[in-house]
Amino acid sequence: MRKTPPMESRFIQLPCSFDPVRLQADLARCVALQWPLHYNQWDYAGSWTCIALRSATGAANDVYAHPGASTWANTPLLGQCDYFREVLSFFQCPLETVRLLALAPGSSIHTHRDQHTGYAHGFLRLHVPVITHPEVHFVVDGVVLPMQAGECWYANFDLPHSVKNNSPVSRVHLVIDALRNEWTDQLLAQAGFPVAAVTAERPYTAGEKAQIIANLLAMNTEASRALAMQLQQSTDPLN
Repeated sequence: MRKTPPMESRFIQLPCSFDPVRLQADLARCVALQWPLHYNQWDYAGSWTCIALRSATGAANDVYAHPGASTWANTPLLGQCDYFREVLSFFQCPLETVRLLALAPGSSIHTHRDQHTGYAHGFLRLHVPVITHPEVHFVVDGVVLPMQAGECWYANFDLPHSVKNNSPVSRVHLVIDALRNEWTDQLLAQAGFPVAAVTAERPYTAGEKAQIIANLLAMNTEASRALAMQLQQSTDPLN
């Protein structure tokens, strides 16, 4: 039976933000290229286009998520975008595909689910709005996320989600696919994300959990010690 995720694990704004002006300056370097239509053409109405800054093949027009790919490479386009590279360098975890996704005015992404894209699966998909508008409605599990330009949000896209762009501008997000590690555990825990509860949905092996606890204790902060204690309690067979 599928376990219902904790309500507070559906989405969260992370404790980091980026300069919207510099994001938009790098975006301006990308708009002259041909952006392919999103490959899930049955999932949207209107125009939903994308271009890759990292991809499995290293090509900017390779906009597929490529689940299970073992290698990822920066595209030549990323080499032209100093601030996008600076943003990506903030994330001290393995990065997979990184894309810019644009949803044209009047377009919509139908309600759908992306399997195995939640934190319990060792994966996180992050959204950094580059251009947005109050009339862009990004909905995850029935809740509209109030994302603003430059913010960074995690959401569990294994849950139903949709987007409607009722605004006069093209909504553009920087979308980062990454793999979970102890650094991401710490980052999400700082934001109030229930890392230990999500770990319980898909437990680490004993060796993995012991290493994460050791790393958290080595960080020696109040938040990391509390998280280590939570993980240790979930390891204890008496709990």
